[in-house]
Amino acid sequence: MNEKRKTGRWRAWIWPVGLALAVAAVLWTAYRPRPLVVEVARVETGRFEQVLEEDGRLRLRDRYVLHAPVPGELRRPALRVGDEVRQGQVVAELVPVAPQLIDARTRQVLVQRMGSADAARQAALAQVARAEVALSQARSDAGRARSLADAGFTAAAAREQAEQALLAAEQALRAAQAQRAVADFGLAEARSALAAVEPGQGAGTRGGLSLRSPIDGRVVKLHQDSAGPVAAGQALLDIGDTAALEAVVDVLSTEVGQVGTGAAVQLSVGVGAPILSGRVQRVEPVAFTKVSALGIEEQRVNVIVALDQAPEAALGDGFRVEARIALSAQDGVLLVPAAALVRDGGGWRVFVVDGDRARARSVQVRERNASQAWVSEGLSEGQTVVLYPGSLVTDGQRVRLQDAR
Repeated sequence: MNEKRKTGRWRAWIWPVGLALAVAAVLWTAYRPRPLVVEVARVETGRFEQVLEEDGRLRLRDRYVLHAPVPGELRRPALRVGDEVRQGQVVAELVPVAPQLIDARTRQVLVQRMGSADAARQAALAQVARAEVALSQARSDAGRARSLADAGFTAAAAREQAEQALLAAEQALRAAQAQRAVADFGLAEARSALAAVEPGQGAGTRGGLSLRSPIDGRVVKLHQDSAGPVAAGQALLDIGDTAALEAVVDVLSTEVGQVGTGAAVQLSVGVGAPILSGRVQRVEPVAFTKVSALGIEEQRVNVIVALDQAPEAALGDGFRVEARIALSAQDGVLLVPAAALVRDGGGWRVFVVDGDRARARSVQVRERNASQAWVSEGLSEGQTVVLYPGSLVTDGQRVRLQDAR
């Protein structure tokens, strides 16, 4: 009887106790600290490069700008940007500027001026004819005077007088001929002035000036792509060899002192395009002011980069590039991603994954760049570190790798 009572009591307690244990298990499962999912990377040995990253642009190594040597009328160019040209090929043509329109009164004045010049020429021709007749008479008189003087019929003075008259007649003929030349030039000038305003005598019918390409290359810019008047010295078009390019990278004046001539440079021109390699050719000794995207005025210096080889892609003048200029390099050093570093007072620390826990480790950083840091103490090759730890990761925090299932 007592045994049955005891068994009944135990059975009465089994269900409440079991239910309480089940509730406790559910609550412990629901509220227990869960491991933090983290992104990790391995510590590796490799080559560390201290680089300077800036934007730049490609430009022609040699640009030829053709200018109008004299004022004139530019004929409509047949070339377009990108067209190939050969050395000596005509790339632009200039013709004399068409004269301004004149009124009927001005035209009548030009006609009268030509008539006056023609009359002056006729008068000059008459003077020449008159001088020729006088010279012929003087020669005859001089000949008779010589004959009579030689025969002793006249005095020597008469002979000298006849010879002097002959010289005067010759000089008079020369003067008349000079006056005829003046009249000829005056008539030609009057005719030219009238012909310039006559219908059908425009700029298209007169001779012009041809400008030729100085090199084999391409047209990279048209300063004027239609016919029209141009002034002396006005730029008409740019020609260059698009296979001979260089890069111009503007660097902060406070950082350009780290860049040395001959430093290796890698140029990225876009997604999918091959990386271009080159070297610093020169650092310009002049700075200029540039406003940044934040509206801050900065002093920058141009760094000229010579490409190791001509680019294979369809690149050209003015294309944007992203440049990585190597400042220093060291092989066989311990590398850790820069995203794993956390400030620890005046030093640095990282979180190393030890099993399912994150352990804080102080490290000695020699140098670092945008993506990597050179660590000399505190880590060893092959260890796993937490990336972007933030404020949630603490020493001893349970973690789970992001790619773990």
